[in-house]
Amino acid sequence: MSFDPATLRYDDRGLIPCIAQEEETGEVLMLAWMNAEAVARTLETRRVTYWSRSRQAFWVKGETSGHVQTLVDLRVDCDRDCLLAVVRQTGPACHTGRRVCFYTSVAEGDEVELMAPMG
Repeated sequence: MSFDPATLRYDDRGLIPCIAQEEETGEVLMLAWMNAEAVARTLETRRVTYWSRSRQAFWVKGETSGHVQTLVDLRVDCDRDCLLAVVRQTGPACHTGRRVCFYTSVAEGDEVELMAPMG
């Protein structure tokens, strides 16, 4: 069966959340947003492309930082309203320089930083 990005369930802004997961470790790296064109570009180029809500522009992960996400597999959830991009991540995934964006734990009402920036 052929895949059509238009069959996904986008929000009222035409966006769908996409979770990036490292293929080798299974680590959840980050969450960002895609529109139908970003989905199509990601599948075509195998370089994960998101939609930047703040800049209102396409954002190819690693285009300026060199911390590229190469697509291994794109998965659609059962409700078709969320994506999982299984990727090979080069360098840190987070703009803060950390390996993942989920580096803060909430434990007993306190925030605990789990990792420092890389390098």
